[in-house]
Amino acid sequence: MENNDKKLPANAGTNANKANPGWREALFAVCVVISVLPFMTPALALFLGLAFAFTVGSVCQKTAKKTSKFLLQACVVGLGFGMNIKEALASGKDGMLFTIISVIMVMCVGWLLGKLLKVDGKTSYLISAGTAICGGSAIAAVAPVVKADDDQISVSLGTVFVLNAIALFIFPPIGHALGFDELQFGEWAAIAIHDTSSVVGAGAAYGDKAMETATIIKCTRALWIIPLAFATMAIFREKGRKVPIPWFIFLFVLAMIVNTYLSFPEQLSKGIVMAAKKGLAVTLFLIGSGLSVKTVRNVGVKPLVQGVALWAVIGVLSAAVIKFC
Repeated sequence: MENNDKKLPANAGTNANKANPGWREALFAVCVVISVLPFMTPALALFLGLAFAFTVGSVCQKTAKKTSKFLLQACVVGLGFGMNIKEALASGKDGMLFTIISVIMVMCVGWLLGKLLKVDGKTSYLISAGTAICGGSAIAAVAPVVKADDDQISVSLGTVFVLNAIALFIFPPIGHALGFDELQFGEWAAIAIHDTSSVVGAGAAYGDKAMETATIIKCTRALWIIPLAFATMAIFREKGRKVPIPWFIFLFVLAMIVNTYLSFPEQLSKGIVMAAKKGLAVTLFLIGSGLSVKTVRNVGVKPLVQGVALWAVIGVLSAAVIKFC
């Protein structure tokens, strides 16, 4: 009796999947569109990307990697159109010394914690930069300079964004417990909370004066992205190779100059900043979507431990200085 059954090739399942791969790309495209919706913050976009990576898997990674690198730098430049150099320097001149000391201290303590915890050097540096200056914006500006890969960027951004979200809820009650007035709380929030968005949110929850003070001081600290980027060039210089010049940082400075000194239409500058923020959200989705479960397992909890410890150091010390000095 002849057996008409034929054995299926071992890769039949794989071939079947390849025959109809479109649903994954379509879902990926839908998530990109969701990333630019009004309710989506950069933090939510990153978590959307991570959820996509862990459930669906990697999609369009070569294209996503190239696109995210370009978008990351373009968005940093766009954010410059929302900064006024004169106002930031004028408002921050009284606390300039404290700002300098705190930024240098956080970077040094972050380096030491990274060494003790054996965190990857670039990831440790990015977490320190995000804590010292302005969270995701600082990481976005420094990452191309250190030539960080998508995994290192994802881990550092994820660490900073988690702590940033927590700060939004716990800082106002802690401020009340410490007896801070609105001015003191605004100063503390600007120094100890990572991203400008949560700084403004926490300040608004404390009072109008706290929000105004926090926003101005945070913008002043954001200017430290520039010297940090150039210091980073020297620190991560490889032997026998020229120092990579982060041209987008020069464009970032140029954008601030244009916004400050030229008669640049306010509506246009707001539009550019809004587009930059939405572009940053898309960038973070693309970066998050490329992070694998295997990478997370390999990295472990050490970066989060470093982020929490570094955050505690700057939070406690800055609170003590504001309270007693």
